[in-house]
Amino acid sequence: MAGFVSNSTIDKLILLYVLDKMEMALTENSILEICSSQNNWLNWMDCKELLAQLLASKLVYKPDSDSAETRYTITPSGRGCISDFYTRIPKSIRDNIDVYTSSNKMYYKRNQEYVSKSYKNDDGSYTIELKILEPETANANFLIRIKIDSRDTAMNACKKWTELAPQIFEQIYTKIIE
Repeated sequence: MAGFVSNSTIDKLILLYVLDKMEMALTENSILEICSSQNNWLNWMDCKELLAQLLASKLVYKPDSDSAETRYTITPSGRGCISDFYTRIPKSIRDNIDVYTSSNKMYYKRNQEYVSKSYKNDDGSYTIELKILEPETANANFLIRIKIDSRDTAMNACKKWTELAPQIFEQIYTKIIE
């Protein structure tokens, strides 16, 4: 069977193409959501296995991270592989990936880099941690910590943080620097 390309090879190329088009390190959960849950480009179990194979072959790597969730990104070798073989991915899938990644980059950036959590203190108040994580390393240091007396207010602040983090941080930074 001359010219036969296994589905596994095409699936690896699809995964590399997604990582290339997203232009950021992604958590495993984000990769699975993008490739399996949201788009059905890859089977969930296959996607996990393909990610491990691409990592072992050094086409994908895990940047050092203090974060609880490991992130994956494409290597220069992976980009070279996509550059050489992207035409083996069916054009309809490439087009679909292009549209999806273009439309959803900011959603994944916000969900991975602008993190919030709240917890109840012994005195009954709530502390919320609002974090902006470093994009490539996912450094877990938080930038802002606020203590709030109301659970509802704390929960509302956490919900808004993902959307408003860049503007809030910019305003705080500008006010402190000026």
